[in-house]
Amino acid sequence: MKKVFTLLLIAGVLFSSSAFAQEATEAAATEMVAADESVATDSNGTAATASTAVVEEAVTEEAAPEEEASFSQVLKKQFIDGGPFFMSFVLLALVLGLALVIERILYLAMSTSNNDKLLADVEEALNNGGVDAAKEVCRATRGPVASIFYNGLDKMNDGIDMVDKAIVSVGSVENGKLERGVSWISLFIALAPMLGFMGTVIGMIDAFDAIEAAGDISPSLVAGGIKVALLTTVFGLITAMILQVFYNLIIAMIDNIVNKMEDASISFLDLVAAYQEKNK
Repeated sequence: MKKVFTLLLIAGVLFSSSAFAQEATEAAATEMVAADESVATDSNGTAATASTAVVEEAVTEEAAPEEEASFSQVLKKQFIDGGPFFMSFVLLALVLGLALVIERILYLAMSTSNNDKLLADVEEALNNGGVDAAKEVCRATRGPVASIFYNGLDKMNDGIDMVDKAIVSVGSVENGKLERGVSWISLFIALAPMLGFMGTVIGMIDAFDAIEAAGDISPSLVAGGIKVALLTTVFGLITAMILQVFYNLIIAMIDNIVNKMEDASISFLDLVAAYQEKNK
């Protein structure tokens, strides 16, 4: 799990750093173009006009490749337009949430076992080699069901009631292990849209501050500010939707494993009762 967290955190940091670097580069390029145009205008009006024409031609030539920009480039541009500060928090929520999702899915996948085969192997070992042989079968099998069977076999000499209590106790512990970390995923599902809304509210405040400073309501000024503000909300909602899908998948996997645990436990109790009745 630590490796998964580390890899995803590194990816998130690299993406955010690249976004910050690209924003700084674009700002520097804009300042350089403005400085060049100012110098050209002061020296020669005709040269300034020619320089402007060259710049416009270059922009026109670059417009075509931008239309064919890849999905990652578009995503990075929208990330920068939304403001790297708040967008970084949304990205962090996505990275941490996905790390927990991957860890849970891998753990649940390894916790799934063929319970019918395990029951058959335990019954065969119990009839041929006794309790110790059945315990060895459980030790060699991974998953919560094998752990429940092992603890039940360990209490066989104390009677069927103690076996039942051991199964219930161990089943509760294994159920807690299956659900470990799931509450943190639900936290990031709720946190991502809230971070997006906070970025939107602050962006709207900045837009109104700009309107107040300008003393006039400019459509371009208002539209640009609202666009930047709403992008954080969009990314927050997308993050929440992605994590919600995986959250429901994990809950379904947990329910499936728990149901199989209960069915296997009932069959195991019947097996133990039959064995004790046979060896009275």
